[in-house]
Amino acid sequence: MSPVPPAPLVPPFTRETAIAKVRLAEDGWNSRDPERVSKVYTPDSKWRNRAEFPQGTAEIIAFLTHKWARELDYRLIKELWAFEGNRIAVRFAYEWHDDSGQWYRSYGNENWEFAPDGLMQRRFASINDRPIRPEERLFHWPLGRRPDDHPGLSDLGL
Repeated sequence: MSPVPPAPLVPPFTRETAIAKVRLAEDGWNSRDPERVSKVYTPDSKWRNRAEFPQGTAEIIAFLTHKWARELDYRLIKELWAFEGNRIAVRFAYEWHDDSGQWYRSYGNENWEFAPDGLMQRRFASINDRPIRPEERLFHWPLGRRPDDHPGLSDLGL
């Protein structure tokens, strides 16, 4: 008997595919590679990120390049909030510091809408930054993918 192939990560989402989609997004953003991250969005994807409205691959890459030049040692955790059909709602937190060494924890929510092929066509993010002291940091894994055994947002009380 051959193993059952994994469910495709395309809409309509199940709880399992929505959770997998969220983890893949977290992994991509933790790579801090704008080119890699841009590949999961449609070529004409529309974003709202705070007061910025990048649209399309080139603007998304430019936005992310600028973001990660400013938000140093970035580490992100995303968690599924809700899903239905071709939409997923996510809550997240990430830690980073600026070039003066001030650490921040940024909290937010994202609403995602996907095309039939599973690429994200719309992303709306609301984010708040809170300065933190270095000893308040909670995200301590090496840069890159969050280890599977590292606590998630709910586990951390966030």
